[in-house]
Amino acid sequence: MRFFCFKMAKIKYLKLSILKLLAKLSGAQVKLMHTSLIYQQVKQSLGQYIEQGHRVFTVALSGGVDSVVLLHLMHALRVQDPALQVSAIYIHHGLSQYADDWQVFCQTLCNELNVPFQTAKVNIEQQSRTSLEAQARDARYQALDELSPHGSIILLGQHLNDQIETFLLRLKRGSGLKGLGAMQRERTLTSGRLCFRPLLAVKRSDIEAFAAQYALNHVTDDSNTDERFERNFMRQQVVPILAARFNGFEQCTARSISLLQQQHALLNEYTHIDLTQCVNSQQALNISAIAKFTPIRTANVVRAWLELFTHVLPSQKQLEQIINQAIAAKTDAQMLIELSDGQIRRHQGHLYFVVPRTQILNNILITRSELKLADGRLLKKHSGVGVRAPTADEQVSVRFNCNSARIKPLKKPGSNTLKHWFKDAKVAPWLRANVPLIFYNDDLVQVVGYFISANHSDENGIYWECK
Repeated sequence: MRFFCFKMAKIKYLKLSILKLLAKLSGAQVKLMHTSLIYQQVKQSLGQYIEQGHRVFTVALSGGVDSVVLLHLMHALRVQDPALQVSAIYIHHGLSQYADDWQVFCQTLCNELNVPFQTAKVNIEQQSRTSLEAQARDARYQALDELSPHGSIILLGQHLNDQIETFLLRLKRGSGLKGLGAMQRERTLTSGRLCFRPLLAVKRSDIEAFAAQYALNHVTDDSNTDERFERNFMRQQVVPILAARFNGFEQCTARSISLLQQQHALLNEYTHIDLTQCVNSQQALNISAIAKFTPIRTANVVRAWLELFTHVLPSQKQLEQIINQAIAAKTDAQMLIELSDGQIRRHQGHLYFVVPRTQILNNILITRSELKLADGRLLKKHSGVGVRAPTADEQVSVRFNCNSARIKPLKKPGSNTLKHWFKDAKVAPWLRANVPLIFYNDDLVQVVGYFISANHSDENGIYWECK
């Protein structure tokens, strides 16, 4: 029994010794990483954020060599600067039969490095006019944003060869200055979350050599070798031939991309000046103002104006149609051009981007001081200059799209139809059906946001506001 206990104690001692040895080896490996060129590049690229007080970073971890190397580099940076907080997130797209195995690998790796780990499973449903790759990317960004700690900067593993592939793919598609600028090193999500690509200036071969030098395990996505996908074809067949034939091809392409990005940034500054001069307080585009520009400058301003409302920009042919119809149309001509995210309408010498609202319920009784409308707007009653309070036998209701209803607005001559007064006030036709109309029984007493009835006015009355 004593021998058994001694043997067990010896085994336990040997295990602890091995763990201590592994820890020492791991510590020595991290110190060696600190001397590597890639580590210095990543440290320098993140220096601007660290100096600004950003200490929380989240690695988008797929298990591939790029993100695995990035995680190890961030772990090494945390060892050197313990104030940094590093976490990792794996997004399970469900597109590969090995996705579960990759998740387990990422979980194990994070456990070994003592890095907090989270995972999210996203469902991708194929949609028309949108590639599966684009849908997966959008779902991935949304999940990363939702799971990342507050104030954390999301770190993405794209590298120089990814950048070159993106450039060549967009060149093939006939992209303009913005598209040929490929991926920006920094990206801000709609939520305001910052994403950063610290490896964007590093070649794939250098990342793979780093992983081999430090024996870093990683997974390999079987779909990356399928040359039916355009990016894989570029990766396997095009870029290696160009890099072998032309010395310094990757660095020279990166320099060209950087110059394109600078030129696009400069163009944006001038575009912003033009746009500011041509847009009114309702973000409507002044047609007479853009008509004074050269055709190429007009197209640039219209494109920038559309970017205020949608990420899906029209084709070159659609853009020409928009400009031609806007400038050539008669003063009172109606214009309607359907785009994927909305409509372009013309009114009173301006172009408007209109997103059709959901159908609003009609004739709703108002029994409280607040009423939430079907489109999410809030109708709220206030005290002040407005209309008199309703009598006991008057029902208060809100209605919509009653163009034939009559009203005599305060400080306006005579009574007329709502259609007449809307036209007089130059209210755009597509806005009229969504304006809340307050009725006492069948008497129109307030057109919310525009008129109050002279026959019901009261300086110490009530009025409704819609936001």
